Parts: sequence; C-alpha cells; structure tokens
Amino acid sequence: MKWSEIKIHTTNEAIEPISNILHESGASGVVIEDRQDLFQERSTLYGTIYDLDPSNYPEEGVYIKAYLPVNSFLGETVEEVKQAINNLVKFDIDIGKNNVTISEINEEEWATAWKKYYKPVKISEKITIIPTWEEYEPVSSDEIIIELDPGMAFGTGTHPTTVLSLQALERYINKGDTVIDVGSGSGVLSIASALLGSINVKAFDLDDVAVKSTTINTKLNRVHEYVESKQNDLLKNIETKADVIVSNILAEIIVQTTKEAFDLIKPGGYFITSGIIKGKKELVKSDLEQQGFNILEVNQMEDWISIIAKKPE
Repeated sequence: MKWSEIKIHTTNEAIEPISNILHESGASGVVIEDRQDLFQERSTLYGTIYDLDPSNYPEEGVYIKAYLPVNSFLGETVEEVKQAINNLVKFDIDIGKNNVTISEINEEEWATAWKKYYKPVKISEKITIIPTWEEYEPVSSDEIIIELDPGMAFGTGTHPTTVLSLQALERYINKGDTVIDVGSGSGVLSIASALLGSINVKAFDLDDVAVKSTTINTKLNRVHEYVESKQNDLLKNIETKADVIVSNILAEIIVQTTKEAFDLIKPGGYFITSGIIKGKKELVKSDLEQQGFNILEVNQMEDWISIIAKKPE
C-alpha cells in the first residue's frame, strides 16, 4: 500500500486541535517537529535522550506530519483537513503559516521511520512513559511505568500539556480517590490516575476513537478494572462526585466546564487544568475564581500553562 504524508507548518498553540483533526481524518498517528526541541536541555532525570537532525525542523513554528492511505478519497480528505484547520481561527486559535504539503511515502518507510521519535521518557519523580516496542528496566522500586503505542491515537503523552497534567496528578491524587478525566485522548491521564492509587476513574471524550484508544491502553497497562471509558460531551449530564477532575483540553473549552466541575468536585477536591496556551492563562484563572475555586498553582512548560485549583472545604 502507498501512503501520503501530509505536513502542516503551524504553531505550538494549534498542535492539539490539528492533531485531533488529523486523527479524525484517518491518520493513525502524528509526528511533531518543533525546533525548540533542538535547544531543550535534557537531563537524565526528566527528558528523552536521542539525536535530532536540525534539517527536519522549521525556523519558526512546528511541523505536524501524519500519514494517510493513497486512495480515491485522498484529495477529498486533504481538502476537508485544510478546511477544518482554517476553521480553527473561529476559536481564536493562531494557525500560523498554515502551509500544507503532500508527499508520497512507501509503507515500509512509514511503518518504521517514525518510531525513531519515540523513546522512554521520565515525566516526573515516579512516572516514566515507554513505547510498547522499547525494552526498559525500572530504575527504582516505586517507579510507575506507562506503556503507550503512539500509533493508536493521540500521541505519546510527552507533550508539555500532558507532562504538566501528569506531574500535577502525582502530587494531588490520594489512594482510593475518584478521578474524572475530561477529554481522555489516549487515556494516559486515566492510566496514571489508576496507577497512582485511584480506584474509580471516569474517562470521557466526545471522540469515539479516543474512547477506544483509552480502552485499549488501559488494558495494555492492566488498569482496565479501575477505568471506565465512555463517550460524553465534556461534563454534561455527569453525576459522579470526584476527588480530582483533570482536563487537558483547550482553554476555550475548559471555561465551558468550570461550573459543572465545581458542582462535581467534592469539598476539598482539586481541578487540574492544562492545554492552556500562555496568552489564555488569565482567561482560565479568572473563570476558575469566579466559580469559587481557590488557585493553588500556576505552572508553565514552554508556552503552555497548567492551573491547579481547589474547591473550598
């Protein structure tokens, strides 16, 4: 089978929504090429160690690459992708240059070349994410290993927004907690919640592909008995009371959930929000405070913000 590589030159802010558009269009995975990765300090504590080729990276912004099968519907699919990306400006998302290029690649190259981007990465003091094909030996008895297959959908769990969310979960989840994951994607936050001690995790996503991906990944990590993955529109019509709600989605979507989150979180519980581009920090922070939350932490990684809020006891 022949495959077509679609490459979009865009911004960091647009990575998550464009990746979602590509997955919905049939891409089995995406590759992010961000020039900032060339200059990021990588220690043996947190970070992935591997060689990067500067010629693969844009001078500014990012490349997002995905692979679609060459068939009679390819032209129509590409046009739908372009239109969906253009529509992101309606949500005040900066799509940058938005140059879209198409090239052909054979199946053997596609099936193996992209794996070079994914190696074990230590996310926090306890959590390490490894791709399923990599051999890895834990370095300590309390290390938490999460296995993911990036080809399934929704990335490897190493994007700054996900890293910030995982680090916050490690600090605030207590054993026996009930956790709600809004916009579960690959299910990495739900998996981490269960491995950190939650015995009841509700993973919600509007996208059926994400629901299936979460189900597959929870079984892969042997936490499926603690995680229920369901298709749902954010927190609408949810009655489960939670100790922690984690939401790694766009700032504009987070502010649509804060009232329902406040109602669902138990007194003294936490709302962990991420996926917030730096320019939208005050929007989310102000909305959380208006709903009655107390802001505990505002953390930043690259251009991304995570806010941890607490419901008064």
